[in-house]
Amino acid sequence: MLDPAQCPDMPTLRAQIDILDRDLIRLLAKRTGYIDRAVEIKTEAGLPASIPARVEDVVSKVKATAEAEGLDPEIVEVMWRTLIDWSIAREAQSIDFE
Repeated sequence: MLDPAQCPDMPTLRAQIDILDRDLIRLLAKRTGYIDRAVEIKTEAGLPASIPARVEDVVSKVKATAEAEGLDPEIVEVMWRTLIDWSIAREAQSIDFE
């Protein structure tokens, strides 16, 4: 991976963004594996798909990380709440119907 300042032109810059996008998708797929494991653990423990305190803990952590990395924490919050909502819906499909 090149640093952004090392990209001499738009095709090179776009290629680097494409690499990052693939990496992000791979990380999201890996995160989904953890969500699927959470379904198994929550089912065994009798826990619901949605645990509001955990949601707020995750959001708080990602906002702090975003701020430390120079990103807008409010934008990151919106993105993560969408990701969390999707994750809870995925869990609920299995937990609520077993």
